[in-house]
Amino acid sequence: MMMKDKVAIVTGGARGIGAAASKALGQRGAKVVVNYLSNKDAAHAVVAEIQAAGGDAAAYQADVRDETQAGALASFARDAFGGRIDILVNNANVPFAVMPFADMPWSAFSQKVNEELKAAFLMTKAVIPAMTEQKYGKIVYVSAGLGKAAAPNMIAHGTAKGALDTFAKYIAHEFGPMGITANVVAPGAVETDASARFPEEAKRAISSFTPLGRIGQPADIAGVIAFLASDDSRFVTGTYTPVNGGYVME
Repeated sequence: MMMKDKVAIVTGGARGIGAAASKALGQRGAKVVVNYLSNKDAAHAVVAEIQAAGGDAAAYQADVRDETQAGALASFARDAFGGRIDILVNNANVPFAVMPFADMPWSAFSQKVNEELKAAFLMTKAVIPAMTEQKYGKIVYVSAGLGKAAAPNMIAHGTAKGALDTFAKYIAHEFGPMGITANVVAPGAVETDASARFPEEAKRAISSFTPLGRIGQPADIAGVIAFLASDDSRFVTGTYTPVNGGYVME
C-alpha cells in the first residue's frame, strides 16, 4: 500500500491502458478518480473493481480538452478525497487521422496536434495549484513510441506525441523545485480497443521482431506508470520510458 492516502486522477481511465493504470494505483492504496468521456459503464466497472479489492475510487465524466471541464475534474478530485491531488496520469485518447502526409489536409493534422497538447496543457494547469501547495506531485504523460520512430500513415499521431514528450520536459524543469515530477511513458503496440483494428498478421509481425516475443498488454504499461507515480521514482523526472518489449531500444 505504498500509495496509501494519495489521490490520483487518471484521464481516459475507463478502458485499455487507463483502466489498467487506475486499477494498479488503486491496488497500491491510491484513491483514484477514473475520468471518462463517454463510456460511463466501463468507468463505473473499473471503480467497482477497485472498491471490491478494498480500494477507494470514483468515476467522473469530463472532456479534458475543455478548460471548464478539466478544472471541474480537478475540483471534484479535491472535494471527494480530502483536498489533495498527488498524481495525474494524462492518458486520454485523442482520435487522429491515419493517412499519408500527401493526402492529409491541415485541418486533420492540426486537430490531433492541437487536441493532444490542449488536453495535457489543461489538465496540467488544473492540478498544478494543488501540487504546488502540497510541494508534492507526480505527473505521468502517456505518449507513444511513434513520437520518435516514424511509421507509415501515422504522421499526425507521431508529431502530436513528439510534442507531448517535449512538453513534459518543460513541466519537469519548471516545477521540479516545487517537488513535482513529470515523466513520459511511451508504449509500443498494446492490445487495447484502439488497436483492435490492426490486422492479426501485423500483430504477429511486430511480435516476431520484439525481443520479448509479444505485443504489450495494458498491465505492462500500468506497472511502469505506477512506478513513476510512486515515491520509488522520487529522483526521476523529465524522463522518457519506452515500454515496448525491446521492439525499439533507446
